[in-house]
Order: sequence, then C-alpha cells, then structure tokens
Amino acid sequence: MMWDLDEYGELLDAAAAYTFAHFDHEPQRGDLFLRHDIDLSLAAAVRMAELEAERGVSATYFVMTQSSFYDLESAAGEGALARLRSLGHRIGLHPVYPNANWDDRFDLVFAWHNPEPSFMTTGVDGLVNVMAPPWFDEEHYRSDSNQRWRHGHPGAALAANEFDWLHLLIHPEIWAYEGETMRETMASLVAAERHITLAALAEDRIDLS
Repeated sequence: MMWDLDEYGELLDAAAAYTFAHFDHEPQRGDLFLRHDIDLSLAAAVRMAELEAERGVSATYFVMTQSSFYDLESAAGEGALARLRSLGHRIGLHPVYPNANWDDRFDLVFAWHNPEPSFMTTGVDGLVNVMAPPWFDEEHYRSDSNQRWRHGHPGAALAANEFDWLHLLIHPEIWAYEGETMRETMASLVAAERHITLAALAEDRIDLS
C-alpha cells in the first residue's frame, strides 16, 4: 500500500457507512471514533485536518504540552490549534505520564503518550481516557503506529461494514510525508520541515545571509 494522503482519503471513503463520532458518548453501532495522536508535526496534522474537512469528516486531535518537536504556545502552535478548531475538529490532551496538564485549550479527553500497560488506562479526574473501556478493546481498535497495521489494514472491513463500531488511531506524519518505512518517512519529515526551522531563525533575527 501507499502511505500518503491520497491513500488516507480512500480509507475515509471506505468508511462512508459509519458516523464519525467523538469521545463524548459510549460506542454505538455505526460509530467510528477517528483519533489522531500528534507526536511529531503540527504541520502534518493541519494537512490531514484540511483533507478531512473537505470530506465532511470531524476527528479528535490529541496534542502534547510536553513535546520535543513543537510548542503549542508559539505562534505556529497557536495557529495550528486555531486552524484545527476552525475546520470543525476537536482537540484532546496527549500527556506524558504522569503529567496531565489540562487547560481550556482542550476538550475533556486525553490519551497518554507512548503508554505502557501499567498506566495506559489510568484516569485523570474530569477527563475521559479514550484508551480505557468502553472506548477501547482489541476487537474494536486499529492503529497505524510505526507505519504498521498490527491487525491488518481496516479499509476492506470498513467498506464491508464489518465493524459494529471502531476506534481508529491515525498518526498524520505517517501519511503526510513520503516513505515506505518509518525511517524513510521520518527522513522526509525532517527534510520537509527544515524550512520551519529556518523561518524561526529568521524571525529571531538570526543572520542567514
């Protein structure tokens, strides 16, 4: 398969019989809980969000307050959050355990970053942990983590309406940047986002002549 935004669009089209749902109610027949963990790239998230909005799809984007790769409080970070909201998407918290620093930029949902079994379902008062029951079980969960479908590509099963409901985790950077393996895709990400770093240097009055 091709890991690109065209292929991702086909995956969305395969799910046409489902209702794109958010984590504000227990799963019902026909629900597709579409979730994105933004581990590396806000730019990739915005590209994916725009593609989804063109198809009338709304997803939940989980973003980090403790990231080595982006800063939500920068102009770029604030702009990305605003763009996601303007496209009709929701924004959840993607915290590094055990620091769940929720504020009103986020909806009342979260999912731990790189969760271990020992804390994956650990709760936070007032927030929904989307990796805890009833929104998570192996039968109703598919993920593209590290550019591998661990239980098979869900497209055919979605097109055949085989899931009574599904929790689908998609990482935008895997689809927004070119590469047949995770290593190739990460190299593409670094090359493509080089201009973001150069622009930040220029804004900080660094002489790039």
